[in-house]
Amino acid sequence: MTPPTRFVGHSTVLLRLGGLTVVTDPVLGAFCSGLRRVVAPCAVPYVDLVVVSHLHADHLDLPSLRRLAAPTVVVPRGAGPWLRSKGIRGVVELAVGESTVVGDLTVAATDCRHDDRRWPVGDVTAHPLGYLLDDGEDRVYFAGDTDLFDGMSHLGDVDLALLPVWGWGPDLGPGHLDPARAAEAAALIRPRLVLPIHWGTLAPTAYAWRMRHQLLDPPHALVRVAADLAPAVRIAVTAPGERLVA
Repeated sequence: MTPPTRFVGHSTVLLRLGGLTVVTDPVLGAFCSGLRRVVAPCAVPYVDLVVVSHLHADHLDLPSLRRLAAPTVVVPRGAGPWLRSKGIRGVVELAVGESTVVGDLTVAATDCRHDDRRWPVGDVTAHPLGYLLDDGEDRVYFAGDTDLFDGMSHLGDVDLALLPVWGWGPDLGPGHLDPARAAEAAALIRPRLVLPIHWGTLAPTAYAWRMRHQLLDPPHALVRVAADLAPAVRIAVTAPGERLVA
């Protein structure tokens, strides 16, 4: 099955699972740490649960967390004290292999390959995470921001995988998936459906007008490569702000 899902933009996805409204890495404003939103903002209702993959500002956006005021915010272990000092409540910390239960939903932390620091606050670190969200009917894998890692082939049965396919700049640094590597990830995970994320939403203000291809092409490139590497996996290209059509 595929739960009701909306791609809000970048790595922000709104899901309905286990009777809960869940949002991943919420970035909801017009601007974020020197980046601007190049698509219309999307209204996000009351949410029960936020999961945050890592500390980078385009994934952990303090104004968005304060705006949502979710009763439970799951974050990588080590991020809790800093977040609480910033006024974020309901923080639950997880490390790789740990899990927590929120209502009827189990949230399990998976491994990740990405930088662990909060810039420019370089002394705040926490190992980045992916998450498996399981309500007993639907199982969703949120990769966060990651490169390929060995454990991808051992995530188990996945209905929907939220896989990053680009970033916010004209090129990618280490610790990211581009379309070709996202196709490899799809081949390793073997989900029933992939929703490409981390594209088409944020860009540096000075470069946005020059980034048409980087903003629009990555999910379509994933479809082309995955046709060879993961032909059994369906890729659901969904524009920022749109609902996933399963």
